[in-house]
Amino acid sequence: MKSDTAPTSTQPDMKLFWACFVALVATSFVFGVRANTIGLLQDGFNLSEQQKGSINGAGMWPFAISIIFFSLIIDYVGYKTVALFAIICHTISLVLTLRASGYQDFYWSTLLVAVANGTVESFINPVVATVFNKQKAKWLNILHAGWPAGLALGALFCGLLPETKLFFGAVWQFRFALCFIPVVIYALLILPRTFPVNERVAAGVSYRDMLKEVGAIGFFMITALVAPAMAQMLNQEASWTVVFIIAAVVGVLAGLYTRSLGNWLFLVVLVVIGPLATTELGTDGWMPELLKLSGPDFPNFATWIFVYVSVIMTVLRFYAGPIVHRFSAIGLLVVSSVIAIIGLLLLSNATGWAILGAATIYALGKTFLWSTTLGLTSEQFPKGGALTLNGVSAVGVLFLGVLGSPYIGYNQDLDMEKRLTSTEHTALYAQVKGESKPGIFGSAPTLDQEKIKALPTELSKELEVVQAASKRSVFTTIAILPSFMLVCYVGLLLWFRSRGGYKPVEIGDH
Repeated sequence: MKSDTAPTSTQPDMKLFWACFVALVATSFVFGVRANTIGLLQDGFNLSEQQKGSINGAGMWPFAISIIFFSLIIDYVGYKTVALFAIICHTISLVLTLRASGYQDFYWSTLLVAVANGTVESFINPVVATVFNKQKAKWLNILHAGWPAGLALGALFCGLLPETKLFFGAVWQFRFALCFIPVVIYALLILPRTFPVNERVAAGVSYRDMLKEVGAIGFFMITALVAPAMAQMLNQEASWTVVFIIAAVVGVLAGLYTRSLGNWLFLVVLVVIGPLATTELGTDGWMPELLKLSGPDFPNFATWIFVYVSVIMTVLRFYAGPIVHRFSAIGLLVVSSVIAIIGLLLLSNATGWAILGAATIYALGKTFLWSTTLGLTSEQFPKGGALTLNGVSAVGVLFLGVLGSPYIGYNQDLDMEKRLTSTEHTALYAQVKGESKPGIFGSAPTLDQEKIKALPTELSKELEVVQAASKRSVFTTIAILPSFMLVCYVGLLLWFRSRGGYKPVEIGDH
């Protein structure tokens, strides 16, 4: 065990908890700034919708690779070493972002931000689960109030300072420069702290027993998402045949070593977390763009909706304790899925100020999905230590980065082409059509941003009407995902009830 750890105390270290909280705020602050600035990047660098989706994806899947890697070694290298690496990555990535001059530059700097974010997540989750080992679901929910808090702060700066450049050459540069503030704060808070011994390690659970919870099938699933993510990083088109062969080899080797297919309940959680991540984080990343043409004539309306939704999530997660106690972790996931479905369907049809009501319902639905899943994972698979807890986040983000976010952009490109090639818009489409651009789902049609800027006022307004309807339709597509989640959660709820109800597992239980 590294020297930055200390035996677990009966008194929770609240300074350590708040240091972890602020570190999470820093990661989502960057996410919030990018979500509310991607439109400026598209205009300035003529990005397609799929390229925007790829940038958003690059902000996700490297997170997963870093969180898996550090979850496997964190008990050996020490929490503070991992925290220091995160700080260095955040600093370098922001410097590269400020110097970016096109799509590739933004892609790589965003990728490094995601590595830093995943590194942060790899230590804060097991630390909080260990410090509050009797109330994991409650305190992991409170910890993850830091995510929407950072989103709200990042979006708030964008909304309050919409045209500010200060001494930078562009508005987007000023916004990303602001991201240094939370990074510096969390560095100052984290580095002096002493970390506890992980619950699994303290209980004497072996490394192999930790891996058994994931098992052959779990490692197959993880590798099947990591491999195409690595191909994306290398700008190569992934061959799914090769991907599944690699995943099968890793799965077989993991099965031979662990002699386990994996905990079936954990495997169900892995299946569900991808759609969950796209429902929450995918929508977060696209919401300002999806709503900006449908809202009322109010400055930066979409940005303020983004802030509003994030504030609701922050407040509710702080009061998660009694809510989790009332419903149980699995019961809360069932209720949240139903509300999320309703919210997304309402968003797909809402315009003007009605968006405020639809966004409120959507926020109530998605608030507890991610954080309660982490709580359930920590309570049901304590032997899995950092690996199961962080592996869930990794698979969710991998699914979102490799498939979810790019598909949202790809689907939007196809929908826009379908609408513009209809009889009443063919002349408009001829004036704004761009060159097709490749992506993981194939070649996608695009609109040329320079041609759009040159449109006369009448045609520009016609295009905005079509774009607004197209962007709203994405919410209906996303609503399919929580519908699938709901089916899975109801099945788990019935299974827990057949066993006497939902109960956290003690690490010594068999």
